[in-house]
Amino acid sequence: MSSTILIIDDESKIRSLLARIIELEGFAVLQAQNAKEGLKMISNHDVVVVISDVKLPDANGVELVKQMKAIKPYIEIINLTAYGTIADGVLAIKNGAFDYLTKGDDNDKIIPLVYKAIAKAELQLRVYELESKIVGKYSFKHILGNSKAIKEAITLAEKVAVTDTTVLLLGETGTGKEVFAQAIHFESPRNLKPFVALNCSGFSPELLESELFGYKAGAFTGANKDKKGLLEEANGGTLFLDEIGEMNLDLQAKLLRVLENQSFIKIGATTTSQVNVRIIAATNRNLKEQADAGHFRLDLYYRLSVFIIPLPALRERKADITLLADFYLAEFAKKVNRPKLKMEDKLLTALTKHNWKGNVRELKNVMERLVILADTNTLHTAQLPNEFFIDTPQSNALDLQTIEKQHIQKVLAHTKGNKTETARLLNIGLTTLYRKIEEYQLQED
Repeated sequence: MSSTILIIDDESKIRSLLARIIELEGFAVLQAQNAKEGLKMISNHDVVVVISDVKLPDANGVELVKQMKAIKPYIEIINLTAYGTIADGVLAIKNGAFDYLTKGDDNDKIIPLVYKAIAKAELQLRVYELESKIVGKYSFKHILGNSKAIKEAITLAEKVAVTDTTVLLLGETGTGKEVFAQAIHFESPRNLKPFVALNCSGFSPELLESELFGYKAGAFTGANKDKKGLLEEANGGTLFLDEIGEMNLDLQAKLLRVLENQSFIKIGATTTSQVNVRIIAATNRNLKEQADAGHFRLDLYYRLSVFIIPLPALRERKADITLLADFYLAEFAKKVNRPKLKMEDKLLTALTKHNWKGNVRELKNVMERLVILADTNTLHTAQLPNEFFIDTPQSNALDLQTIEKQHIQKVLAHTKGNKTETARLLNIGLTTLYRKIEEYQLQED
């Protein structure tokens, strides 16, 4: 078996005896004579179970449980003591110990207990590794972009992530507000607790209240049993409220109470519920203007805007468009088992010039369509949807102005500044010619 057991005890005879018994079961055993040495071994070795004496020369084994769990949350600790007390036993379990045994009673119990502790530790290790992968998936390093605008937003988010401060994300639709909210949560001390997202624009005021706060059975017709609201679901973690500007004023007052004292009342309840939750809100509206106009509570705005992070529109970070396009191209190609695809230069130019009113979300959708339509390994401009060009500043429109300006200037030169003759040759009115001369600031002779 590959599981490693660590024994921490200042009595060498006890350490050796325990080590011999456990090694006969096929386990690898490490030994430490004090807490300092034991903590170092936990950090440097794949220890899954610790058997620790309570009375150590440099620490109390019961208190040491917390330090060991802080290094590796998945390990299990069995405390041993020569003089067991109920108080110590209760405290050991409270601190996270797997069990608490009195020396002398442990001979027959220790091996079955070690097996149980290993089973639990290995299960917790798998959960821990899975959670670590999730945390990594949503970290700031997965937010793509090298532009100054996006880097400034990431820097702000990284600074506030490690705190419990309420955050307000401002940005147009599709700029990645939920992506930032997830990164803030998963880079925070709350990262192993729930991240719950709620789009406030997707519900009527009544439904939004029940989703947010929950209700008691009998609160209204159809409420047959108690329902937990998303505030309770997010307890210990983070609640992300997208499109917060859509929330009605009555509900805003109740949310304000949550921000002020972490309490709320369920629909139909008579008692207050307590939660420990961080709020991250987002909007594409100007909440300050809404508050000044009476459409949003000013006191709630000030509570939400403790730390504001503006997210740039994609047109403000054009340097990132190629990077993002390449990323989504590779992602969607992999999904449909396509070989490596590339984009023609003309397509890249079109993507860069596009206004991207839908921001990163729109770019993602366009790249998915291009991959689906690709009939060769090179993507072409012709595969872009017709509506794409509606929002793209057309180079030919700019060219028309340039051509018109150059043509009028040539005719003026030909007529040596004779405006009447120029207007006749151009087949336009004299007034129109004067307007064009002024508009294009043309030389008249």
